[in-house]
Amino acid sequence: MPQIGSLNIEKTILAPLAGCSDLPFRLICREQGAKLAFYEMVDCNSLLHHSRKTGELLQTNERDQPLAAQLIGGDAADMAKAAKILLEMISPPFLDINAACPVKKMMKKGSGANLLREPLTLYSIVRKVAAAVDIPVTVKLRIGYDKRDHKRIAAIARNCQKNGAAAIFVHGRTKSQLYSGDIDYGAIKVIKETVSVPVFGSGNVFSPELAEKMLAETGCDGVMVARGAFGNPWLFANIERRLLGQPINEPTLAERKEVLIRHLNYIQEYRAKSNVIGLMRKVAIWYLKSFPNAATARSAAVAAKSFPELLETIDRYLA
Repeated sequence: MPQIGSLNIEKTILAPLAGCSDLPFRLICREQGAKLAFYEMVDCNSLLHHSRKTGELLQTNERDQPLAAQLIGGDAADMAKAAKILLEMISPPFLDINAACPVKKMMKKGSGANLLREPLTLYSIVRKVAAAVDIPVTVKLRIGYDKRDHKRIAAIARNCQKNGAAAIFVHGRTKSQLYSGDIDYGAIKVIKETVSVPVFGSGNVFSPELAEKMLAETGCDGVMVARGAFGNPWLFANIERRLLGQPINEPTLAERKEVLIRHLNYIQEYRAKSNVIGLMRKVAIWYLKSFPNAATARSAAVAAKSFPELLETIDRYLA
């Protein structure tokens, strides 16, 4: 089993998902088989300016462990300072540096996938953050910025390792592809063959079969599950079953209803009340799919004005 520091890493990891992988979502995924998860991505500048929102992102409890952290930023000195601040607030087993986020807001700051165009800055960030903290530092990459270049991305991964990266997470698309188009398994395979630290593949892991394909075609040490877990937390256990040669256990409508309601109750318990119904509607839509009248059910969920009204909609369509 691969390790990051002293932590044994399972084959499936719940990815850090900005705006989505909050405590309620992580708890639901853990109940259905996820072992390792991440806090939502933390912006370096938010830490340096002591943003109140950062504290909300770092909410957790004793059931939500082990829990890694991911930091995003474009300046090495600032990232090192922010890493120290972050570790005064939480105690993750390792800290990941995001060089993969394709969102324009982050790109304009010179962070995320923009670092693929500025690899020397990326190496400096890895080196300075690794020197500033006493836990392992890892890096999240994409396979390129606007084109696929196996040799170049392998060199970037190798240099990240040389500068202190204890593992590499890699999304199998370029920045320009965003979240659509084919996954380049070959690029992930080349990275795995180039570095001597663990490599974890990401992108398009929507089913046990696709997780198995990622592992088989790349030789990577594990997979990161991201959007595939939306409304399908059972994916973690089913990937494990697939890899063990056991039958897949798809949830019944009754099981889906039970988990959805528990997810909504966690939101009610743990999230700030300001826009809790908006978050509940978003989450409900994740689960209301792949059954007769699912589109009608989603429309009714979107129209719900309160938690009781949303529960009534769920009762009506997931009877």
